[in-house]
Amino acid sequence: MRSECGATGFHDVVVAETRAIHSQGLATDGCEEAGALQGRREAINCEPNIAPTGQIKTRAMSAVTIYHNPRCTTSRRTLELIRSKGVEPTVIEYLKKPPSAAELDRILALLKMEPRDLMRKKEDEYKALKLDRSDLTRKDLISAMVEHPILIERPIVLSKGKAALGRPPENVASVL
Repeated sequence: MRSECGATGFHDVVVAETRAIHSQGLATDGCEEAGALQGRREAINCEPNIAPTGQIKTRAMSAVTIYHNPRCTTSRRTLELIRSKGVEPTVIEYLKKPPSAAELDRILALLKMEPRDLMRKKEDEYKALKLDRSDLTRKDLISAMVEHPILIERPIVLSKGKAALGRPPENVASVL
């Protein structure tokens, strides 16, 4: 099992592990008791929290995810806006951990965009790879974005089966 969010099948792992925990009667107050689950904590990818009794508990991941570039002012402003609403999102620094082709295809579908609509056309990679060519397929463009994540426009926020591009940051309010 992989411990990083965004991994293929990650949601299924969380759901399966959570159901197993509940069926064993180990869950309390919406948290999983980690005493008997030390090995599972990483698989579930929850944040550790020390309970008053000294037992470690974990909190479930956020239902809001932001594909974020901390060097981007707009991305930082979008993250601040989300947090100002009392939401602590799962932050994916997509330059370090780019989405897979399947994940990016799903994000594009949620955004109702074509790959070129989500590409940063002023980036050197866009010009060097000649991504403005009309003979390139959707698959070609998505592959280029996965291999060169700097090409992906940011920030992208996912929540409740919806997605929004945070340009301007206020656009994400519709999915929170």
